[in-house]
Amino acid sequence: MAGGVLMTGLSVMAKSTARSPRPVVLKGKKILFVWGGWSGHEPEKCRDIFVPWLKQVGAEVVVSDTLDSYLDRKLMRSRDLIIQTWTMGQITKDQENALLNAIKGGVGLAGWHGGLGDSFRNNTRYQFMVGGQWVAHPGGVIDYKVNITEHDDPVVAGLADFDMHSEQYYMHIDPNVKVLATTTFNNDHDDWIGGNTIPVVWKKQYGKGRVFYSSLGHVASDFNVPEALEIMKRGIGWASESKYAPRK
Repeated sequence: MAGGVLMTGLSVMAKSTARSPRPVVLKGKKILFVWGGWSGHEPEKCRDIFVPWLKQVGAEVVVSDTLDSYLDRKLMRSRDLIIQTWTMGQITKDQENALLNAIKGGVGLAGWHGGLGDSFRNNTRYQFMVGGQWVAHPGGVIDYKVNITEHDDPVVAGLADFDMHSEQYYMHIDPNVKVLATTTFNNDHDDWIGGNTIPVVWKKQYGKGRVFYSSLGHVASDFNVPEALEIMKRGIGWASESKYAPRK
């Protein structure tokens, strides 16, 4: 890709002995940002966080509030990355096939919380592609800690463990995902889950496409936590390289 605009927000590096991440270039990347579904996850407000940033760093962004965008073959072939925030929706067989085929063919996919990890509860092929599915958030909005587990990975390099006040997602997970951060549950709300550790951030391959997921981001204000925002920005950059970088 042409150009060399670095991702912003790389000041969240304190308290770590890990190496600094490689800069990620988004200038000239062609991105489809799809938003909708359940309004409780504030997809419109999240759109207004990420779309201006994407444009600021030089990405070419198409914004859509319909899943029919996945049926536009010309659009899908032209994209480097799809960012989806669409919770508890319904996707048609044709829309699902078009999305899965695009990712399998090399388009990247990135998203957060229920917008990617609880989008289409009846579609197991979609869940297989994402690498996980939400099943519970015991206690609702609570205080919990996120633990960085792969300090040498560029998506989380330089970041220390951090605290969240949000939904702590309990998920069913594909064991093939590369886990970058986790959270450990206590038994305050369900006494059989205390001590269980669940992935919070992961990346994976689906065919030729890179898939990035973070369970952080229940509402837009969750991205006021610098680490939550930084991880999502870096994950977007990583997933956008599907067509240009080796599989890893």
